[in-house]
Amino acid sequence: MSDLLLDYYLWLKALHIISVICWMAAMLYLPRLFVYHTQVDVGSDQSKLFKIMEHRLMRYICNPAMIATFIFGGLMLWANTDLFSQGWMHAKLTLIFLLSGFHGMMSKWRKNFASDNNQKSTKFFRIANEIPTLFMIAIVIFAVVKPF
Repeated sequence: MSDLLLDYYLWLKALHIISVICWMAAMLYLPRLFVYHTQVDVGSDQSKLFKIMEHRLMRYICNPAMIATFIFGGLMLWANTDLFSQGWMHAKLTLIFLLSGFHGMMSKWRKNFASDNNQKSTKFFRIANEIPTLFMIAIVIFAVVKPF
């Protein structure tokens, strides 16, 4: 099976990168929506619109893109198990695990907004909006530079 995967390795890599781009776009946009959502009245038409936007972004872009990222990345690792012996890959996988946890937190925050139970401030979400960027920068550096 790994020989078949190696034959299509560049396709897997392209699909993995496309999935990562989609996942990161959603991860960067969702907290920005939360920032704006905190600035409108609960129950307002704007709040209802933000709830729809947040739900659709998470359900139809963020979650599927994360799953596709894991599938294509996992297939690449299966095709080239030597990657597991490299330190940069361990660091990258650790950051991906943490980013996935942040994804879960954003899902929880979205549900809090959906039930009109948000307790977080605009400032909190402005700071949270920067977290995916930091993960993305570090992950790209590990994947491209392979510093160790």
